[in-house]
Amino acid sequence: MAKAGLTAKYRPQLFKDIVGQDFIKKILSRAAQQNKPANAYLFSGTRGVGKTTTARIMAKAINCLNGPDSEPCNDCTNCHQITKGIFSDVLEIDAASHTGVDNVRKLREDAVYFPMSGRYKVIIIDEAHMLSNAAFNALLKTLEEPPGHCVFIMATTAPEKFPPTVISRCQHYVFKMVHLDDLVTHLRFVLDAEKYEYDPEALILMAKRGAGSVRDSMSILGQVMALGGERVTPQGVREVLGLAGHDVYADFFEDILNKDLVNIHTRINSILGQGLDINFFLQEFASCWRNLFLLSQSGDKADKILSLPGNELEFWKDLSVRIPAPRIHAAWQMVIEEQKSILKSNEPALAMELLFFNLAYLPELLPIGQYTPSRQEMSNPAAAKPADPVEKKSPENIRESLGAREAYSDHKAEKEESCGDFSEKNWPGFVNYCRSKEGAGDSLARMLGSCESIIEQGSLKIVCNQEFIYDSLKRNGRERLISSLIEEFFGSEMTLYIINNAQKKDSSFREKALDHPVVKRLVDEFDSRIIEIKRL
Repeated sequence: MAKAGLTAKYRPQLFKDIVGQDFIKKILSRAAQQNKPANAYLFSGTRGVGKTTTARIMAKAINCLNGPDSEPCNDCTNCHQITKGIFSDVLEIDAASHTGVDNVRKLREDAVYFPMSGRYKVIIIDEAHMLSNAAFNALLKTLEEPPGHCVFIMATTAPEKFPPTVISRCQHYVFKMVHLDDLVTHLRFVLDAEKYEYDPEALILMAKRGAGSVRDSMSILGQVMALGGERVTPQGVREVLGLAGHDVYADFFEDILNKDLVNIHTRINSILGQGLDINFFLQEFASCWRNLFLLSQSGDKADKILSLPGNELEFWKDLSVRIPAPRIHAAWQMVIEEQKSILKSNEPALAMELLFFNLAYLPELLPIGQYTPSRQEMSNPAAAKPADPVEKKSPENIRESLGAREAYSDHKAEKEESCGDFSEKNWPGFVNYCRSKEGAGDSLARMLGSCESIIEQGSLKIVCNQEFIYDSLKRNGRERLISSLIEEFFGSEMTLYIINNAQKKDSSFREKALDHPVVKRLVDEFDSRIIEIKRL
């Protein structure tokens, strides 16, 4: 006979044994103790957080022969039969294989009959979001006016797929992801019960990989224990799960600081060739930058937050002194933002190389400028490298690339020359100022240049001599943009007026054309504008 897995063997049988979910346990336990369960419950949350387990414990608690009490006794006949799944008054179905309206109609028929052995007939519907719309509609009447002896418990990972009419008829409880400390405590309990030795770091690693799910964490633990050996070690966990160790990340950081692109390329190909979990690798890599930032800003106070082994903690402390805080923060943000694009890329190796190469040359790619010296440099100014490109150079734009720095500088100089002088607070100066702004650009400046202006005390009137220029300035938020630029340029808030001074030619014909239903529909559907109207 096959041996029961760890998840089944250590499945909680009491409310107090459920990992996390303290608020929900308290409410359900009190309802069982007072013998006042609700007619319908909806348990939602991610996988492996205890929804179905809680439903089964609730079924035992309200049908226990030694109850009503806050906990099932697990000694009576009813409790034993419910635990084994053979109790006649507790029906558990998987909605994924019972999606049709006929299945729900049968449930409604069963709900009418009184329980044979317990106080309540309990119907547990797992993955209830898989029910069809017709099945939900068939269930509505029963949920609205249920028999007093029947309790419905629906569990789902996708509550957004439920009709609002169903949710409104249930007591809805959201099961949260289990906290890392609670997962570590549970894994420790299981290993102690199994008489296994373990390293605390290995427990943290498995709990992190479980991502808030007790079932996933227990599954990982079962794989590690199946590896053999008398001790659960971080090396064993990483080997089973395909995760990189501390040495891999340490080597990557040294290569990044030394700008050793060849080594970076070799290491990336190595981890891809070993079949490591790229998603988790990038998550841990982002955590490394986060740890560096905490250490650079908080020093020894960050030790209790990081929970790292002594040798690793010393390594990250030394590294946090060598890298300026602005660079650490920018790298941390860059890794987080690029993680999804790497996973979705058709060429993950090239995408990872681009990320790591950018990290190596980050001081020359980002306008860090005259950054604040690191603590090592402040304590020992001579330790700062005189040839460090961050101290020697201050690039002016994030778009500047390593291979086209000179070409971009020439282009920028030409653009600044074409913008002209906008030091004088007049209309030509304002037009040139708009041309120099990133959010405005040449198109807005050209439109404003074709207009006339009247600057009075506290107001600016823009007179448009062309109909389509007037329409363009009034659309797509340009009027709001111009108002903000006016305030920036003139240094005070001014009321903006955009005046249409275009000559009205054959206005009746134009109005008829604009009012035509076909024209209106085309303008609305394509978000277009009428430039010219001619007679045929």
